[in-house]
Amino acid sequence: MKAYIFPGQGAQFPGMGLDLYEQYPLAQEYFEKANQILGFNITDIMFEGTAEQLKETKVTQPAIFLHSVILAKVLGDSFQPEMVAGHSLGELSALVANGVLSFEDGLILVSKRALAMQKACEIQKSTMAAVLGLEDKIVEDICAEIDGVVVAANYNCPGQLVISGEVSAIEKACEILTEKGARRALILPVGGAFHSPMMEPAREELAAAIEETTFSEPTCAVYQNVPAKAVTNPDEIKENLIAQLTAPVKWTQCIQSMIADGGTEFIEVGPGKVLQGLMRKIDRSVAASGVSLEA
Repeated sequence: MKAYIFPGQGAQFPGMGLDLYEQYPLAQEYFEKANQILGFNITDIMFEGTAEQLKETKVTQPAIFLHSVILAKVLGDSFQPEMVAGHSLGELSALVANGVLSFEDGLILVSKRALAMQKACEIQKSTMAAVLGLEDKIVEDICAEIDGVVVAANYNCPGQLVISGEVSAIEKACEILTEKGARRALILPVGGAFHSPMMEPAREELAAAIEETTFSEPTCAVYQNVPAKAVTNPDEIKENLIAQLTAPVKWTQCIQSMIADGGTEFIEVGPGKVLQGLMRKIDRSVAASGVSLEA
């Protein structure tokens, strides 16, 4: 079965999407529509901006979403997903790709999500750290013993777990995890503690926007980050998307579920190759590639 997977924050790069814009009138149409919906020319920043400008919250998430979704649109009839999944933000790209959300509604939700997360980050200083080379259970147990908020946030692949929470609690966790044999416990240059209880204000704000948005029946199952299994019911999809802001991204488990359900060919749709790299660490036996514009 053919599975399409959509990247999340961190996959952006200067010049992203310019090739699509220059080669495909359909892509131009969608990019121009995006500029109108967002109320600023995101294309200027995507095509000509610096890496620093692309890191701005109101830009990063919509930029990655646009690159992914427009790439899927450009593929036309050759885009025939039998299952989809997206890493964190990428879940919204996946939901547009499998017909649950319209392009317009998806982009509006992405923009609201980015701004709500930014606001939550400003309430209290928080951060995330990547932990390499330890079993998940060891990391979870250590996080549970530390005073303050520190939780498992991204199960990226075996031996790579991102933790999220208060700065002091994360620093303490990194110290102990290194002592326990982590190959690395590295604080990440992010705006705040995504996928942790510290995103509760953002979860509430996004929940209100999601409840007002029409979610349709999908053309194929979406393997959502929270339950890490196939979901087709629009109401369940909504609930999981709301829960995602404060719950961990179970990416390893999502991919394992997709493989167990018959996924044999995984295609990353969007900027970069992050998910292809993770695929190789999760299960080398399945094919993983990116989208070719000639496809």
